Amino acid sequence: MTRPPQAERGAALLTVLLLVAVMAVIAATALDRLTLATRIAGSAAAVDQGRAYSFAAEQIALRRVADLVARDPARLTLAGNWLGRDFVLPLPGGQGTARLTDANNCFNLNSLAAETVPGRLSQRVSAIGQFTELMVLLGIDRGVAQGIAGASADWIDSDGNEGRQGAEDGVYRAMEASYLPANRMMADVSELRAVRGVTPKIYARLKPWLCALPVADPVRLNVNTLAPAQAPLLAMLLPGRLGLADARAVLAARPAGGYGSSVRFWAAGPLAQIKPRDDVATQAGVTSRWLTLRTQVTLGDGDLTANSLIDAWGGAPAAGAAPPAIVRRDWGESD
Repeated sequence: MTRPPQAERGAALLTVLLLVAVMAVIAATALDRLTLATRIAGSAAAVDQGRAYSFAAEQIALRRVADLVARDPARLTLAGNWLGRDFVLPLPGGQGTARLTDANNCFNLNSLAAETVPGRLSQRVSAIGQFTELMVLLGIDRGVAQGIAGASADWIDSDGNEGRQGAEDGVYRAMEASYLPANRMMADVSELRAVRGVTPKIYARLKPWLCALPVADPVRLNVNTLAPAQAPLLAMLLPGRLGLADARAVLAARPAGGYGSSVRFWAAGPLAQIKPRDDVATQAGVTSRWLTLRTQVTLGDGDLTANSLIDAWGGAPAAGAAPPAIVRRDWGESD
């Protein structure tokens, strides 16, 4: 065999080194992708495990709600220290908490419309006035509040006719990024951001006071679980007739066992001088149909949050006729 010329020895060495470098890059890339795939698989497993724990927490909560309803179907109070309390979930390899809150104690945006005919939504004037009053009590200019309330009702109602200070297709088509109103009930409070006049600042101020329940019924507060800090929700029921101070005072003076009926509530303290209409009087009740369960699960470096809406009546027309049921579930932090 003949040796390669001296000039070719360097080229051969360079070729070998180049092949080694290419193989090293390929090996590093493959290792990196394998590590990423392992992490993704681990994260997916953690998410699945976290959801399983959340489902288990829901079942525990449903049993707890069933016990609360069975205790007194006609009244739900704070007895048992269940409202707004973090219950620790003993989880292997992680930790979790579950919290129940009263979802009746908020302004239901879908109450701005009434289903007078099956599948047909018409504006509810009294709810528009109450929504306006709530915004004013929260420090929003009355003119702006009236425009948002009117536009929100138009967003939900089934027709294409603009209500008083409302907004329909023409208004949204004229915007730079045009779109159309939903003309149906809101599925989530975040839809309010698309309504004309709602700025990020206004939305942030309103969000803690709002909800989007899956019914187009008037707001029905539970005065046995309503906190004094939530007095604006009570004061909005009677625009111009019930002040924040009186609303806060009557909630702070609530009997330890709660009110036995809405009649007794309206006869308490400063409310005794107010004679609300029958439809308004029933908006301050002593029981709750809707509850929210917030579950937070931590496994390793991952966190999972679930918000579940519970129908304590189980779809029945009254409490106690059917077991409680989950009607909606959202994963992750709300905006």
